[in-house]
Amino acid sequence: MPVGPARMPLMDHLGELRRRLTIIVVALIIAALVVYSATPVLIDFMIDPIREFLPDGSQLQVLTVLGGFTIRFKVAFFFAVIICAPIIIWEIMAFFLPALKPNEQRWVVPTVFALVVLFLLGMVFCYLIIQKAAFGWLLDQTSEFAAVIANAEDFLSVMMMLEIGFGAAFELPLVIFYLSILHIVPYKTFRAQWRFIYVGLLVFCAVVTPDASPVTMLLMFVAVISLYEIALFVARQVVAARDGREALSWTRADYEAHALEKA
Repeated sequence: MPVGPARMPLMDHLGELRRRLTIIVVALIIAALVVYSATPVLIDFMIDPIREFLPDGSQLQVLTVLGGFTIRFKVAFFFAVIICAPIIIWEIMAFFLPALKPNEQRWVVPTVFALVVLFLLGMVFCYLIIQKAAFGWLLDQTSEFAAVIANAEDFLSVMMMLEIGFGAAFELPLVIFYLSILHIVPYKTFRAQWRFIYVGLLVFCAVVTPDASPVTMLLMFVAVISLYEIALFVARQVVAARDGREALSWTRADYEAHALEKA
């Protein structure tokens, strides 16, 4: 897929953005149409972690005539996003690629791969661990005063939002990694301000989780903090090996000045 030149007029940049968004939308539509016929099987797969919490003989309920079609379309689009994740991430990265320096552009392909892997890892983590814990806590809040109707649209919408939320949250460590190795935020600043960063990540987890469950939020927080620390550890090794240990406190201006000296 071609990458545009670094310098273009504003209208050309907007045209490039429109072209890449068009590619993403077309890919999603094609994937959704292909997946649509398999949605009953996919829905059965989705509810497997929470099947024990479904009332009325483990059967989802559709409450409107158009409900079945709407649900199938949403699920098809959800899986289309998963299938097209490499295309979506590449098109977004390729739009910003011309703004990077030549020595920074070599990180793009590994970054796309890492973003896809982290996104899928977040969704798998949510599917295997979070869904059961979240629905168990949420439905327990209702069990003492009302019966829960297993509204298919409601149940599946919450599940899909959780999956997307965790997939997006698992991308955060890679953002931290690049902010550090590109010296946009010095590594030592991340280390010195860790208390504020931890609080910020806790707020981030509270915002990203769609179910308002403290169980979900805390589980995401533990996962994100673990990935954050791993990202900083790897960033420290990269920066120290590439630029020396003194570079751990460099700003972006220091990094560019050092690059000019080497040139």
